[in-house]
Amino acid sequence: MATKKSEQEPKKITLSVIKADIGGFVGHSAMHPALIEDANEKLAAAKTSGLLVDYHVSACGDDLQLIMTHRHGVDHEQIHRLAWDTFEAGTEVAKELHLYGAGQDLLADAFSGNVRGQGPGVAEMEFVERKSDPILIFMADKASAGAWNLPLYKMFADPFNTAGLVIAPTLHQGFRFEVHDIYEHKKITFDCPEDLYDMLMFIGSPGKYSIKYVFARADETIAAA
Repeated sequence: MATKKSEQEPKKITLSVIKADIGGFVGHSAMHPALIEDANEKLAAAKTSGLLVDYHVSACGDDLQLIMTHRHGVDHEQIHRLAWDTFEAGTEVAKELHLYGAGQDLLADAFSGNVRGQGPGVAEMEFVERKSDPILIFMADKASAGAWNLPLYKMFADPFNTAGLVIAPTLHQGFRFEVHDIYEHKKITFDCPEDLYDMLMFIGSPGKYSIKYVFARADETIAAA
């Protein structure tokens, strides 16, 4: 008897975290609850329609953070359009409330199929979900592109921080880091620990070089920034 494809291949889930500054209190200090409420309504409708598996709306400073899980993979047009439409609707709420910097992170007049390069910040990863799979999401406002360089290095390359790199067989082989030059739009990968010293020369300049992804050696995405 032939085995169904769904039984052969574990179903992957995608985590998309998309954020934008669409208006807040003076000094970029916090977000008005009405914007979070409006975003919750938009994402709840998307979950009801089946587009999303689940969601959570949060804020860091005056950045609206949309945390979404779905089955469509990274860079999916419908997911990015949902985020864009949510930000646009929130901008109108911000304008009505006369909030500071309403819509300032929406750099284009219309959605172009993907929010990358249009102002919002994006971190996405697709993976096979295990029975227990905790996810940590770090958020920042007014930080450099490489704000997470040091934490990601400590987690996945520093044995004095993560003892499992020495003693756990699943971690001992190390991790692959994808580092982006945000000005030249280039990327390079480093296999650590063997490329550790070379990588440190780059990620020590977080204003120019940013760790974008961390992979297990089997090319499974472990972290995205």
